[in-house]
Amino acid sequence: FALRLAEQTGLPLVHLDSLYWRTDRTHLTREELVAVLRPILAGPRWIIDGNYNGTMTLRVEACEEVIFLDYPAEVCLAGVRARMGKPRADMPWVETEEDPAFMDFIRRYAAESRPKVLALMAAHPEKTFTILRSRAEADALLARR
Repeated sequence: FALRLAEQTGLPLVHLDSLYWRTDRTHLTREELVAVLRPILAGPRWIIDGNYNGTMTLRVEACEEVIFLDYPAEVCLAGVRARMGKPRADMPWVETEEDPAFMDFIRRYAAESRPKVLALMAAHPEKTFTILRSRAEADALLARR
């Protein structure tokens, strides 16, 4: 979705995973990620793709619009499985097997992380929030832009 939106708008696309993860599968600390994100957020316009609750408030405060892909867990899990073995612009390695911790995170997302996203939305009524609940809704939004 983010790639297609960037292609349509011409805006620079930043993948949080590519900032956060190193090629050796270690990752930045929250402080390191914030230090990398701050100059990006200070830029005039951008698309940032990713979740990372630890930096979400910073990103919401700096953005004009949030598009929340609020897909069912089954859709997200199928997407992870469909990307197995394929190079991706947003990851510094190719996934060859399921990461059980990540799959559990996806399964728990609606109960644990989604309420935090919705609360952040409620705390920022001055922002534009679009919630998409299916790939069809995402396709329709892209078709309208």
